Amino acid sequence: MSTPDAKQHWEERYGSQDRIWSGRANVRLVEVASGLEPGTALDLGSGEGGDAMWLAERGWRVVAVDIAETALRRAAEDAAARGVADRIDFQQHDLSESFPDGEFDLVNAQFLHSTFPLDRTAIFSAAARAVRPGGLLLIVDHGTPPPWLSELHDHHHTFTPPDEVVAALDLPESEWEPAEIRSPMRDVTTPDGESAQWADNVILLRRR
Repeated sequence: MSTPDAKQHWEERYGSQDRIWSGRANVRLVEVASGLEPGTALDLGSGEGGDAMWLAERGWRVVAVDIAETALRRAAEDAAARGVADRIDFQQHDLSESFPDGEFDLVNAQFLHSTFPLDRTAIFSAAARAVRPGGLLLIVDHGTPPPWLSELHDHHHTFTPPDEVVAALDLPESEWEPAEIRSPMRDVTTPDGESAQWADNVILLRRR
């Protein structure tokens, strides 16, 4: 279960720098959503809002959720500067304790790993319930530790294979179908400035 320490951790993380993330949308979201008709989207763990703003700029109405007030405030300021503030509803939630209301055409969950105990299955199950019929659930995880770490024990995340993530959700086949389950490689730059590749686990499920 998440604790107030998780909120404090993320507040301190975002407060430690003027900018944590690049501001660009995650590449796996871009791959999936570029060909979709705009609708309503829920962005879980929205951080500084790169995914939410990318969607909003393409006509989506987005609910963007994060645990950190600092991240949400920063994202809201950027959304206003980019002219999409009226298309994004920024909400603070500790997803272990609360979840936004509504049903959505797309629910986006990118890299919901945590240094704190986190019931990802419960969160992803809630995410699935938030997908309206005909909509999509996109879950993207890191498939391996960062390539600049030589040993798995140097990293705190558990890297669950995508088929195990899907199996844990136990979604009825009469209501859900897999649209895409794969583990592609992504080009990254290491902290030393070297080029490397990092595996993503991509799970895209469609509600019938």
